[in-house]
Amino acid sequence: MAGGRAGRSSRPGVEFAIMPRGLVRYQQCGCFHFLTFSCYRRQPFLERPEAYGVFEAMLESVRMRYRLVVAGYVLMPEHVHLLVGEPPGLPLSVAIQVLKQRTSRRLKLQGDSPFWQRRYYDFNVHNPEKRVEKLRYMHRNPVKRGSVAEPGDWPWSSFRHYATGHRETIEIESHWTAFQRGNQLPYPAQIDSR
Repeated sequence: MAGGRAGRSSRPGVEFAIMPRGLVRYQQCGCFHFLTFSCYRRQPFLERPEAYGVFEAMLESVRMRYRLVVAGYVLMPEHVHLLVGEPPGLPLSVAIQVLKQRTSRRLKLQGDSPFWQRRYYDFNVHNPEKRVEKLRYMHRNPVKRGSVAEPGDWPWSSFRHYATGHRETIEIESHWTAFQRGNQLPYPAQIDSR
């Protein structure tokens, strides 16, 4: 990783990278990651429905290729929030780099400035309560920004999947998908973001 040093934590098998300015990423630790990354200089490069569609298609492609578990997402005009698991056998940063490169190639116009900011925010989510908190935060983001009145009105998030179980472009790992596989009994969605 450019500009950083790699190392091992005191927990066996857990690796981390020391990033510039004190940022430390703990990856390959078996937990979910709440990620935020922004368009270059927070410009609204994703504000068109076509751009949202391209991002969703690229996220699903990366999910399938790297066997990435996607627990939730929201796409905003100038940034993205993801709640994802770690791909088996490889750092999450590799899958995110591929996702950003693919979307950039598809959406960036020739001669334009970069599409994405270089870095991203990564918060390790170690328990179910924190996972629900991050999903609620993501799903409420369009409401908080004044883009819609209710989380279900924003089409570019995983909220409707949690509310109805319907699968759209991106396969979301939830109680609904577990039930469809026969692994779990259905229970009411606990991600009420209202």
